[in-house]
Amino acid sequence: MVIKNYYSLAEASEILGKSKETLRRWDRNGKLIAAREPISEYRIYKKEEINSLLNLFENEVDDIVDNFELPNNEYKVLELFAGAGGLAIGLEKAGIKCEALNEIDKWACQTLRNNRPNWNVIEGDIRNISFKKYKNKVDIITGGFPCQAFSYAGKRLGLEDARGTLFYEFARAVKEVNPPICIGENVKGLRSHEKGATLKGMISILDEIGYNVVPVEVLKAINYKVPQKRERIIVVGIRKDIDIKYEYPKPHQTIYNLKDALKKGELFSSDVPKSEGSKYPEHKKVILDLIPPKGYWRNLPIEIQKEYMGKSFYLGGGKTGMARRIGWDEPSLTLTCSPAQKQTERCHPDETRPFTVREYARIQTFPDSWKFAGSISQQYKQIGNAVPCNLGQEIGYSIVTFLNKLYEKSNKSEDSISLANAL
Repeated sequence: MVIKNYYSLAEASEILGKSKETLRRWDRNGKLIAAREPISEYRIYKKEEINSLLNLFENEVDDIVDNFELPNNEYKVLELFAGAGGLAIGLEKAGIKCEALNEIDKWACQTLRNNRPNWNVIEGDIRNISFKKYKNKVDIITGGFPCQAFSYAGKRLGLEDARGTLFYEFARAVKEVNPPICIGENVKGLRSHEKGATLKGMISILDEIGYNVVPVEVLKAINYKVPQKRERIIVVGIRKDIDIKYEYPKPHQTIYNLKDALKKGELFSSDVPKSEGSKYPEHKKVILDLIPPKGYWRNLPIEIQKEYMGKSFYLGGGKTGMARRIGWDEPSLTLTCSPAQKQTERCHPDETRPFTVREYARIQTFPDSWKFAGSISQQYKQIGNAVPCNLGQEIGYSIVTFLNKLYEKSNKSEDSISLANAL
């Protein structure tokens, strides 16, 4: 049965000239959300919405967005809270030189040194490190500082009020170095942390030390060639003497899935290498054996649901990450620091096991050549905490675009001054 004023999936597919699987993928990714037929639960689409898209899709190419831009100068970055190098790899791919990286975790530092012996890795607590020697010598400071609450009581928050937090250390480094642009990244939840007061405080601190904050955005990794539903908030500060507009990287239309991550294709030139990984205990494996690809705990028989979920069975909310098996034709859910946490399960599509270390790395778009130091659990932690490399690369292009405009304008001003002096 098809409801009046709605198209069926087949009809919408034919009208738009897109496959049914494309429409299903758009529905899953929120690009074109379908309604559900009341009895059968089949996807249906509002006729007016489909008809309004016709002109848009007539001449559409699969993916016409290109954020690529070559740097016109040698741009240097100082990276704080560098982790295992996900963002640093991305910026490197965008043509930005890594001047120095600071990280406290010894295994992440070892990972950085093993893979890039030429990088200046400053191991240690940021609170004990001065960055004054880099003043006016780097163009960018980046940092994935942890989200910590401030004592913020509706007043304008200053740098000294944030002492004891790691954002204070990020802001201190920016003040000491004075780069044209600084970029902080964090979990999406920063927006609502302490009812928005934490983010508001960060913005006021950057304002105090001489930086205007670009309207904050949450970037979805799936829009930047990352086969993972990961979202990161980006805080961009531009030094107040600069009037060049920064623009976030444009999202791509192509969405990559788990098959793209682990199999030979557009993202990678070979299947994922074999590697070590965690295993499920037998009692958990027995449960997850019953879950189909793209399924979760509600696919279990009712009595097993109750046993597996315990008290959570009777609470509200979907808890869709529990007993979750990822499907080949969907992006992975956000990876965590541990591959087999009950609340955020990510089971392999075909085999009843967590993703291996190299599979984890592929989903985060690390190159296969990037090796991680430490125990298996340490490697998972490093990968799970990272900024996806491809997202970092797209952010890198946006920084290069900004700096190219800045130095082009600066050169023109110098030329004008020279000409005036000559006259």
